[in-house]
Amino acid sequence: MSDESPDESAWWQSAVIYEIAPISFQDSNGDGKGDLAGLISRIDYLKWLGVDAVWLTPIYRSPFRDLGYDISDYCAIEPAFGSLDEFDRLVKALHAEDIRLILDLVPNHTANDHKWFVESSSSPNSAKADWYIWADAAENGGPPNNWLSRFGGSAWEWCEARRQYYYHSFLVEQPDLNWRNPQVRAAISEVMRFWLDRGVDGFRVDASAVLIKDALLRDNPPNPGAAGKPPPQRHTPVFTDDRPETMSCIEFIREVIDSYPARLLCGEVQGKTDRIGHFYGTERPRLHLPLNFVLLDTPWNALPLQAAIDAYFNALPEHAWPVWVVGGHDKQRIASKIGAAQMRVLAMLLMTLRGTPFFYMGDEIGRKRVTIPPDRIRDPFEKLVPGYGLCRDPERAPMRWDASPHGGFTKGSPWLPLEADGGTSVTEQQSDERSNLALFRALIALRRAHACLRQGGYAPLRSHNDVLAYKRTEGRNEALIVLNIAAEPRKWHWRGRGRLLLSTHLDRPSEPLPDASILLRANEGVVIALEVR
Repeated sequence: MSDESPDESAWWQSAVIYEIAPISFQDSNGDGKGDLAGLISRIDYLKWLGVDAVWLTPIYRSPFRDLGYDISDYCAIEPAFGSLDEFDRLVKALHAEDIRLILDLVPNHTANDHKWFVESSSSPNSAKADWYIWADAAENGGPPNNWLSRFGGSAWEWCEARRQYYYHSFLVEQPDLNWRNPQVRAAISEVMRFWLDRGVDGFRVDASAVLIKDALLRDNPPNPGAAGKPPPQRHTPVFTDDRPETMSCIEFIREVIDSYPARLLCGEVQGKTDRIGHFYGTERPRLHLPLNFVLLDTPWNALPLQAAIDAYFNALPEHAWPVWVVGGHDKQRIASKIGAAQMRVLAMLLMTLRGTPFFYMGDEIGRKRVTIPPDRIRDPFEKLVPGYGLCRDPERAPMRWDASPHGGFTKGSPWLPLEADGGTSVTEQQSDERSNLALFRALIALRRAHACLRQGGYAPLRSHNDVLAYKRTEGRNEALIVLNIAAEPRKWHWRGRGRLLLSTHLDRPSEPLPDASILLRANEGVVIALEVR
């Protein structure tokens, strides 16, 4: 099995990408909130771990009602994070270690104190009157239609100055931009160029599927499966989400990206697996990597997993590059779902499937959801739509670096609490050669060392007896990955001969396996280099 240099113009195909919520990563000044200086101080850790790129949740100027996704100024750094000079130092420091930087792009909405909205809301005759989605009241004086906000209630808010309603997909304070307006598109392209010119290596597009809403403002139909679901889901969002016209917006954003060499455009999409192919594009390219959460959403046993993986690969257009995501700032920690033992199996699955792996800060130490006392909740989702388990604060709790009361994250009082019982930490796991962190690091190194794990083809094997298995092949180099999804031993047979490269238990030597079989221990996965004759 040999190494080969990746195509630099498509570096993301070989990359391992690590999501960071800067507010929860490392505080440098004791205010209890992470910042750019803190992030710079942890670059040695990122290099040690082996990641190739980091994606940051928003660091722009913001009132921070929704983790910074309510933006007051796209071209300024939120002072709590630092300054543009510190940002430039961050880019330089990351690039010096061959780590690329991806920023969140939030093109769907701004904060209501953004200068664009202040002007748009001042008068129907203002220069930016059509930069947001405005509509007259219904005949009864109420909202124009039945569209709902994801954060509860009507998605329309009355503006007395204009005597009209404006639309907000999310918070009342997050008015939606009007992407039918060419001036809005041009303004967002200027924002992108501002950051690309500063050396940013790409963007993750937030809420890319909702950039365009129905021009006729037609009511959404009732959702027949709404029983027991949060109130915002009582309608099926036919006329607000995933409109065909949205694809032209993504194509426009991609055109800006493609005017710079070797830049990545990934994005948040929605819909079932069979829809994901549309976000890659056909004649006109869209996203390089539409983020895929199937591993998070599938029941954790071998048969559903093999079916979900197969369905995803079958949904990809020809030449589309796959992507796998196992955590995020608004996704529940998968370690809480599948447990610590199977988290190790998931890590091997993530790093050996064909495609680009994304994981979220703390996944590498097997972090679970942090319990947040009711009086410490910050997430507007839980405040506005309580009782449905929608709170995202348990995932956003600060990173735990050591066993100190505030986890080495801050010398002050953290903006969200850490685990009450101390939890596991980076320092603790760095000193344990068989820890979850050691496994993530070993898998990233293995992936980098063997071309078939980065670029090779994928060939599924029939899963049975709680074992998920597949091959990765690049020329004459072939690897077999066998994952025991059960908490009991399982035996796996294959034809041929091989050498064990890595076990999720990190306690097996690299040794020949001449009998073409292996006894997998409970919750164990292995990577085997096969002899090709």
